[in-house]
Amino acid sequence: MSLSPKLDLRQSQSLVMTPQLQQAIKLLQLSNIEVGAFVEEELERNPLLERASGEEAERSDSSDAPVDHGQDDGTTAAAGEAVAAVPPDDPMGATSWRTGDGRVGGGGSDDLSGLEQTIAGKISLYEHLAQQIQVEISDPRERIVATHLLAGIDEAGYLAMDLAGAAQTLGCSLALAEEVLKRLQTLDPPGVFARDLRECLALQLAERNRLDPVIAILLANLEVVARRDFAKLRKLCDCSEQDLADMLSDLRVLDPKPGLRFNPDHTQIMIPDVVVRPSQAGGWHVELNSDTLPRVLANERYYAEVQSGTRSESERTFVSEHWNSANWLVKALDQRARTILRVAREIVRQQDLFLVKGVAYMKPLILRDIADALELHESTVSRVTSNKFMATPRGIFELKYFFTASIGSTGDGPAHSAEAVRHRIKTMIDAEAADGVLSDDDIVEALARDGVAIARRTVAKYREAMRIPSSVQRRRERRLSGEPRG
Repeated sequence: MSLSPKLDLRQSQSLVMTPQLQQAIKLLQLSNIEVGAFVEEELERNPLLERASGEEAERSDSSDAPVDHGQDDGTTAAAGEAVAAVPPDDPMGATSWRTGDGRVGGGGSDDLSGLEQTIAGKISLYEHLAQQIQVEISDPRERIVATHLLAGIDEAGYLAMDLAGAAQTLGCSLALAEEVLKRLQTLDPPGVFARDLRECLALQLAERNRLDPVIAILLANLEVVARRDFAKLRKLCDCSEQDLADMLSDLRVLDPKPGLRFNPDHTQIMIPDVVVRPSQAGGWHVELNSDTLPRVLANERYYAEVQSGTRSESERTFVSEHWNSANWLVKALDQRARTILRVAREIVRQQDLFLVKGVAYMKPLILRDIADALELHESTVSRVTSNKFMATPRGIFELKYFFTASIGSTGDGPAHSAEAVRHRIKTMIDAEAADGVLSDDDIVEALARDGVAIARRTVAKYREAMRIPSSVQRRRERRLSGEPRG
């Protein structure tokens, strides 16, 4: 058999991820805020892409055909130039339907306009303390030291500065710095300018006139308090169980980070991507949060004007590439909105009882369930539900929250959601009396009577994830406090 070269023609198919397709997949995974930042960059880079004005948004809205409730296409494309314009009043394919029992979700209001409101006029911790320093400290030298120390506090109100180093920097004595620090530690809120947790709690106890030698020993052994080793604490403090319980009660009401209440940066508002409202006709009204969606358009008139003025091949290529990029972006944004809304509507349909009755009625749900219902790939559903939040009458939840594992039933009944089972475990423990603390085995038996087949180690895992102590620790705490928890 001889070997000889020859030409062979074959035809095959392959999937090629173009740069535009890769960018569209990335856009799908981003939140509305992140998409807005991306669009701002594109607006600066592409001269043929511009932000839609109010009139253009209204024109695109009036040209849209009305969306029938319950259809699968989540939004309609704008006509004319404003292909991806999203006007504030555009329902973005909002839909509604009745719940299984004919009711709408309780506990919510139809007006969710206050979701993005922030606390107005709230001063920072630095400003709050600076105002007090101006009143409390009049001596110029002491005020200079106080102002320098004020610059060294962190957002929690702790002094993150070495006092000796500060005195050396200012050229003053360490005794003066310590004296000023003592005066600063009397400012509001109690506990500020502390150098560690023990000192912070001690300052608050002193302000309440509760700092005595015994509780000072307790503060010196906070690691033992964290371990809940009450026998060792009683030995260290040389006190009775009732005295120890009283001191622990005093500690629980203290604020370990007193400065955070004045820090507006810690008041973070989760801006929802999807809003679910009770419908007046019954059921739910699902829409995208259009306030956070970018409104952009590809300016066809400007493109025609620039294209007619090109003189060289490179200029025509430049204009053509930017025109294609602008058109691709508005189409990608439109497709992204459609996909997010379709997935959100299906989640609401699947978890209808959760919105009506609460977390105890949440259904087991996985990505494949949504993907099969919408004929999408699981990876697409995963990207849609990443970094997206839904505002419901029961609060704001990440879309991933609605996907929970399945726990089997003891009989032929339906499976139970893991989130619902966790909620039932917490409810049972919250309702237990001081003399009736439930062990993990007791919880397993109680759930089995309700038709939930769950192992003891699973109960222990859920309990630990919710940071609930064991039955032994809870029984010891109840005995110390002398009060039922339920």
